[in-house]
Amino acid sequence: MQNDLINKLLNNERRAVARSISIVESSNSASTELLKKIFPNIGNAYRIGITGPPGSGKSTITNQITKYYRKQNKKVGIIAVDPTSPFTGGALLGDRVRMSEIGQDEGVFIRSMATRGNIGGLSKRAVDAADVLDAAGFNLIIFETVGVGQSELDIAEAADTTVVVLVPESGDAVQAMKAGLMEIADLFVMNKSDRPGSQQAVTSLQTILMMRDHDEKSWMINIIKTIAVQNKGIDEIANEIERHKEYLTSNNLLLKKREQRTKNRIKNLVEDKIREELWSESGEISLNSSLEKVVLGKLSPYHIAEKIIEEFKLKQG
Repeated sequence: MQNDLINKLLNNERRAVARSISIVESSNSASTELLKKIFPNIGNAYRIGITGPPGSGKSTITNQITKYYRKQNKKVGIIAVDPTSPFTGGALLGDRVRMSEIGQDEGVFIRSMATRGNIGGLSKRAVDAADVLDAAGFNLIIFETVGVGQSELDIAEAADTTVVVLVPESGDAVQAMKAGLMEIADLFVMNKSDRPGSQQAVTSLQTILMMRDHDEKSWMINIIKTIAVQNKGIDEIANEIERHKEYLTSNNLLLKKREQRTKNRIKNLVEDKIREELWSESGEISLNSSLEKVVLGKLSPYHIAEKIIEEFKLKQG
């Protein structure tokens, strides 16, 4: 059954793509097997992250830039990461009503995913879903994150180019730096730039960027002013993404970036597997049986932790 599904996936059949993403979201053995089998077919898609504070117009920019790429006959996969519903654990915004227009395009595939409490806003399974889209032959994959204002390092790891979207109302650009967005941006977009305070916000951001250490080989981050609802500045965003891609490629940084991403991903997978095995039934029993001693002050939590690890090692040996 899975081989048939994979063949359909590699032929870019939409139902197979949707079914495959559902499988990888389940995080079970079928998910692992599918990801192993499609691995030889991934690595061709360029991955773009679009993040920023809520209300900055990330969905509109994603919508417009997708239309731009479709005019170039490029297939675009979109992973829209939404807040987790407290009731269902699903994505609150569904498949983004605002993207309904491009959602009808056969060359576009949109999938909403819940953050599942992931601090950076990007679901762990979003990267697996991107692999599915990559294997299905999409040229570009866009991660659009919730932009919760906390560290968005996970999107920087998942994407080749990270676009940070701000608006004049975000306050001065220092806010972006506080949110950790300054460190991950390859490109800043000042959206809704027809609003008051736009130029002051750009100038403030430029001042901060100039203060950063750089040499002649460093990537120079640009700030692009857009009015996304009017499709203004979208071409410039696409051109800047392409410029960044060329910079990474010509300096052999794209491969290094992907190697680092793969290293981090493998570490996370190993940690997840160990955690899963460690807290199996025996690990949980060992922990519960020791809790009273810790509460009564007879044993330190460090003693219990070391004991559980030793028991785990013995079990493996």
